[in-house]
Amino acid sequence: MQKYEHQAQYYETDQMGIIHHSNYIRWFESARIRYMQQIGVEYGDMEKSGIISPVLEVNCVYKSMVHFGDVVEILPKIEKYNGIKLELSYTIMDKATQQLRACGSSKHCFLNSEGKPVSLKKEAPVFDAAFRSAMENERTV
Repeated sequence: MQKYEHQAQYYETDQMGIIHHSNYIRWFESARIRYMQQIGVEYGDMEKSGIISPVLEVNCVYKSMVHFGDVVEILPKIEKYNGIKLELSYTIMDKATQQLRACGSSKHCFLNSEGKPVSLKKEAPVFDAAFRSAMENERTV
């Protein structure tokens, strides 16, 4: 799986000249959407089929600072998936030094257009198969 790469932008910095903590959560989302594309699950296609995937929980542990201009690599990984809920972990590394910058996780569920939980296995078997296959492939790496 390709890592998601991001170059830290000036507008993402805070008064101390480091990347503001809220941006890491945005990076997780960008990495998650790219990851889903790589495994064959286009988020837009999910929405068109009437399925949304809201965030239930997000967590980030900051290990070292990212500064303007730094390039980081973000590696998402499926930790748990059961067709109704999805949990991913994220590792953010400095591309040049491979120093750990942050790690975290996010939990999601799948809902229909009325906001009721759905099982991808029943409602969207193609998406379900893609998530299950990705999770299995990650376990064998």
